[in-house]
Amino acid sequence: MVGIAAVLTCVANYVTEAPIMFADPSLIGAGNLMKTVAYLGTWIGGVTFTGSLIAFGKLQGILDSQPLLLPMRHALNASLVGISTAGLAAFLASGGDLETPMVPLSMLLGGAALAGSVSGVTLTAAIGGADMPVVITVLNSYSGWALCAEGFMLNNSLMTVVGALIGSSGAILSYIMCRAMNRSLPNVILGGYGTTSAGSKVTGLTVLGVLDEHILV
Repeated sequence: MVGIAAVLTCVANYVTEAPIMFADPSLIGAGNLMKTVAYLGTWIGGVTFTGSLIAFGKLQGILDSQPLLLPMRHALNASLVGISTAGLAAFLASGGDLETPMVPLSMLLGGAALAGSVSGVTLTAAIGGADMPVVITVLNSYSGWALCAEGFMLNNSLMTVVGALIGSSGAILSYIMCRAMNRSLPNVILGGYGTTSAGSKVTGLTVLGVLDEHILV
């Protein structure tokens, strides 16, 4: 729920505060910082929300624990990251005056939430059930950074500090768990491991014989 709360908070607070902040020329720098945090918080919140739903479904047996290995899934994930980065660049390049319409900017935030949500599904669904404990800690770290962005948007220092603590501790725990499994974090996040393995094919020449012949030999 932290993910969806971060998405709603970042979008709503930006729509409310941006016109007031950009009305003062001395606050343009702070406004650009707020735009960056709002966009990143929206994207991370989308990843956290849908990724947590997929992880919950796999752990509860609602969804198949086997990885969903989509064709060209790595290219798809890279494309989503590229689209999100381009959206951030367009969001920051947009004018900061009152004549800039808020609806297109809000649509860019909505696009960030959509891209993050799809990324959360594709990334988590491609990971097998055996690696779900690591995925939980990674998503916990994501939720912490989303909470940090939410606290920044609400000007709540306590929420920002707590979010940073959760995000950093989740990242450290994920690293420790991967080291214990002799795996790297990208190896787990990219998916396709920790699943069933197919047995090797039996090869060789089969010779049929009679039991009496073998006894005589």
